[in-house]
Amino acid sequence: MKIDKTTPPLPASQIGEVAPRSTNATPTGGTASGDTSVRLGTGSAQLRSMQSSLDNTSVVDKEKVATIKQAISEGRFQLNSGVIADRLIDSAKELISAHKAGSA
Repeated sequence: MKIDKTTPPLPASQIGEVAPRSTNATPTGGTASGDTSVRLGTGSAQLRSMQSSLDNTSVVDKEKVATIKQAISEGRFQLNSGVIADRLIDSAKELISAHKAGSA
């Protein structure tokens, strides 16, 4: 089983913030009367919805963990060291390849 890196969620305070412009010039060449507001499209709402559903999704299959825990305690859990070694080597090869591709 390979463990993937996960990205942390965006802070709620940064989503949809309104920030003042640093200059008073407008695109038409006039002067701005105050702060400029930012409106985010439907993509922003979809991303928020996806983030909230991911927050409510368990990353760990608790039932599978309990089953494996029970098998270990009863002495029924068998490990195949050859398969584990092969998968560790494959994972290391993938990491090396990705590192080489990223630095090229």
